[in-house]
Formats: sequence, structure tokens, C-alpha cells
Amino acid sequence: MTKSAGKLAGQTRQVVRWRAAIAGCLMILTLTACETSGPSSSGLKVGSLMPTTGDLASLGKPLTETTSLLIEQVNACGGVNGEPVTLISEDDQSTPPTGAEAMTKLAEVDQVAGVVGAFGSSISNAALDIAVRSNIVLISPASTSTLFTERAKKGDLNGFWARTAPPDNLQAAALANLARERGFKRVSTVVINNDYGRSFEKEFIADFKKLGGTIVNEANPTRYDERATTFNSEAAAAFANKPDAVAAILYPETGSLLLKSAFEQGLTSGVQIMLTDGMKTGDIAQQVGKTADGKFILAGAIGTVPGADGKGLAALEKLWQEKKQQPLAAYVPQTWDAGALLVLAAQAAKANTGEAIKGKLREVANGPGEEVDDVCKGLALLREGKPINYQGASGNVNLDENGDVVGVYDIWQVKPDGAIATIGKVQPK
Repeated sequence: MTKSAGKLAGQTRQVVRWRAAIAGCLMILTLTACETSGPSSSGLKVGSLMPTTGDLASLGKPLTETTSLLIEQVNACGGVNGEPVTLISEDDQSTPPTGAEAMTKLAEVDQVAGVVGAFGSSISNAALDIAVRSNIVLISPASTSTLFTERAKKGDLNGFWARTAPPDNLQAAALANLARERGFKRVSTVVINNDYGRSFEKEFIADFKKLGGTIVNEANPTRYDERATTFNSEAAAAFANKPDAVAAILYPETGSLLLKSAFEQGLTSGVQIMLTDGMKTGDIAQQVGKTADGKFILAGAIGTVPGADGKGLAALEKLWQEKKQQPLAAYVPQTWDAGALLVLAAQAAKANTGEAIKGKLREVANGPGEEVDDVCKGLALLREGKPINYQGASGNVNLDENGDVVGVYDIWQVKPDGAIATIGKVQPK
């Protein structure tokens, strides 16, 4: 048996054990003796589905910690519906199959009412069918594929989906505008071949062409397998024919190897590297590496990422600095808001089920009611029966009928010392 086959068999056995535990539990007549009793009998249960290993681990770890901080604060100010909130965190390992298995556990064993996650769009898509059929609200802080808007419009998601990061069609337009503002006329694309990469690629190409630009490799787009370990041919194809810039829609672990390969082949000189949210991790320059004379290969690269301009941002920045002694990581504000919406909606509904949360989600996000940017104040008002309009750290988090929000975009740049700095903002037009 191969290592991967053995791992999959082990994961399958684990799911069987989970389901056996549930079956055994249902045979117990006294509910208090059963550890897998439903959310309504044991307080609100919230899941976290984030990558703490794999390609997206450097982006996912801070978000797992963010949800934990939120629940800690909620419990310190009285919990939800008179009881502490229980958080169950799962590692999706940056892969859809593992994400689906983890979501199955959260649904069938832990019986959560809501989940903050996932990060990767392909992982959220794999988890969503499980969430919907289990009546669990899934709120992603980072899955930006337009696939979810399309599925919501078709009625597939039944209101159990929302996200606090705007969809790719908006960020793609922002990146296209940034390319135009920098004077780039000929741009190539290279993307990770998953829901996120393909969605972004499609939208970026359309937007950049509308602005009068040319996509050099449009007839033969460059996409790489997310399981790949070598990227020489993909790097060569992306940087061929000397484009002004390469729009690289990548993940950190694999993307850093691709960009390093492009440099080692002598392809990056004179070509602007343009990145997106998927590569904005604090050590991305270190992952790509240095030149022979000690300079960072990625120095000068620019990118876009959903920004944060919400009324609750300053308080979150202060809390994060106190707890982590570092600036906010990418998607921390969106993650905080995703968790806040779940607990506020449960309190507004006075019930700890996914159906109840779904019914109150847009009400607490969009109002009408008193504007609050502090989750504890929001919970206090809801306990008194007063309506609220949550103003998040990332923005106003107003959810449309498809569960989407509109956001702002930061422009970030890799400095000569490898650090990442925000250097401006760009709007989708």
C-alpha cells in the first residue's frame, strides 16, 4: 500500500468510527450521557475549518487563532443564549477531500450549527454540500471564487452560505485596474488549477481586455496542478514572449516554487510580477528565496488583497497586537467578522441551530437596528430584544441575497528586505 493510499484508508476508517460513535450514541436513552448531543441541548457549537498544514498553512494558521480569540471574547462577556460557545477546530490540510472529511466530522459527530471556513475555494465547495444537507451555516472569510455566487443563484445553497471576503470578479477587476495604472499593456497569466485559480483567471482576462490590454497567453493559458512538485515548464510558459507583467494567481507553497523556477531560468528580468491574496503571507519572499548576491527574488512584486476599513478594525488591531505582538495577517478581519455573524445571528434567533442562524444572518449583518462594531455590545443588545446592524472589522459586511459582500482592496508590495507593505488601495471599476 502506498503512503497516500494508507493515509486515505486511515481517514476512511476514522469517518467510519465517527459514524459508529453517533449510531451508538443514538441508542442511549439519556441524552446527557451522550457526548454528541445536538447544539440546542449543549450550547452553541461553532466549527473552524482552516488549513494549518499543506499549501495554505501559512495563511490558515492565523485565521484559526482569530476564531479562537473571538470565541474567547464572546464567552468572557456571557456567551450566547445563556451558555458558553464551544469551538471545534479542524485542519483541512489544504485539500478538498480532507476538508470534506473534516466537515463530515463537524456535522455528524460535533453537530455544530455554524462553521467559519474554509479558506480555499475548492475546499469550501467540497464542504458546502455536507453543510447544506446538515443545515449548517458555512461562512468563509477567504473563499473568493465566483462559483459560489453562481451556485447561490441556482438555489443550490439554500441560504446556508455566506462570505465576508468579496468574490473574485471584484478583485480581478481591481488587479486589472492596477495593471492599467502601472502602464502594462501585455500581460500573461499563470494560475493554480482549482476553483480559485480558474475563476480569477477568467475574470481577470475579461477585465484587462476591456481596459484595452492584451493577454499574451490567452489562447494557451498556463495552469498548474495543485499537487505538482516541479514547475519548470509552467514557469517557462507563463513568462514566454516577454510580457510586461505576469498575473500570478497562486498558493504560497507551490507558487513560491514556480516563481523560483522562473528566476532560475532567467525569465523574470524586466517582467513585473503581480500577485493576489493567495500569496500574501509574511514570509513569501523567504519562501521564494534569494539571488546569488543575497537579494530577495520577489523584491518589487506587487499584488492585491481584500482590505479592511470597518468600524471595528482599530479594536481588532489592538487586540491582535496584544495577543500576537504583530500586525494583522491577511484575512484576520474577515475571519473575525465571519465568527461574529454566526454568534450574533444565534443570539438574535434565541436558538443554537443552523436553521435559526440562517434565518437571522442577514438581519444582524444588514440591519435595520443600532449600528455596533463590538460583538459583546451586539450580544448585549440582542439579549434585550433590540435589533442591531453589525459593522465589522473588514467592512459593513452587508450580505446580498447570494451571501456576497463588496469590499475594498489593498495594494501590497514586497520590499527589498523581504517585508510586505501596504502601499495604497485600488477599486474595481
